[in-house]
Amino acid sequence: MMKKIALIYMGGTFGCVGEPLSPMPATEFLPQLEKVLPLDLAIECMVAPVIKDSSACTPADWLQLVQFIQQLQLQQFQHFVIIHGTDTLSYASAILSRFLGQSAHVVLTGSQYPLLNVEGSDTREFTDAIDNLNFALHAVHTQPVGVYLAFHQQLLHGRSVLKQHTTELDAFAGLNSQHELPQPSSAYLVKAEDLIKADQFNCLNLMMQPIALDQQLLNLQTIAQHPPQFLILQGFGTGNLAVNAACIALFQQLRQQGCMVLLTTQVSFGKTDQRYAISSWIQEAGVMVSDCISHADLYAKALLMYLKHDSIDQCFSHWHDSV
Repeated sequence: MMKKIALIYMGGTFGCVGEPLSPMPATEFLPQLEKVLPLDLAIECMVAPVIKDSSACTPADWLQLVQFIQQLQLQQFQHFVIIHGTDTLSYASAILSRFLGQSAHVVLTGSQYPLLNVEGSDTREFTDAIDNLNFALHAVHTQPVGVYLAFHQQLLHGRSVLKQHTTELDAFAGLNSQHELPQPSSAYLVKAEDLIKADQFNCLNLMMQPIALDQQLLNLQTIAQHPPQFLILQGFGTGNLAVNAACIALFQQLRQQGCMVLLTTQVSFGKTDQRYAISSWIQEAGVMVSDCISHADLYAKALLMYLKHDSIDQCFSHWHDSV
């Protein structure tokens, strides 16, 4: 028997109308959305707790979505399709993957073109919204438990997603759903206090540039004046980064200040690899090498560690407890 699908609308280009594009109010958009849904599926349309341009989304917004899904699970829903804006769709996918684990069937999707015409009265003559939505609705019934992204006839693991093009229909890359990938097994139950704590989550990403070490050190010293809880350093190649004694001392200082320094790569695909001598400083500096499979996945894991643990030292100790 076909299970009921909770179709959750969270905004994005998918639900925009007018010239220039602007979001149609959800109360007006959902009746139009219901008109294009396949009749052979049991689908209940719902409005997400937060609807906004995805470029303005924050950790608390995504945690409210996780919490909403977990509440629906108590009402016997186990299949979820989320319509989300494409700008931060990779982050939403990674966070849902990290926090929901293998507890539900979840597929995220969106579109590069709106579903409706300028007036909002009918479907747009050219749009990828309907194809992406139908693909997601089909995938949520056919895939094992877990979180996936359905876009342009590609079904990708949620933790692996990268937006690779700003405007083309083939906008996302990642690991295909047929690829075997270790997944977080247990879900994290989002509580009210997590939403409050998430507003204080401070994660800074620094894509390293080929500049002199003295200038690199000055940049890091500036950050150390008001350090974030997590500082992501995107190194070169497999995560290589040239340092000197002063840099190592500064990384040690950052950890003492309660900042977890994470080393990853600015290359889109492939893992970090510390086989080179240039990286022998890692352990001395107290820097953690990323074991995640995408930039958004690293962000999502840092958020999860931040919520689960009270100190950076605990985050260091438990970093490798999950995939």
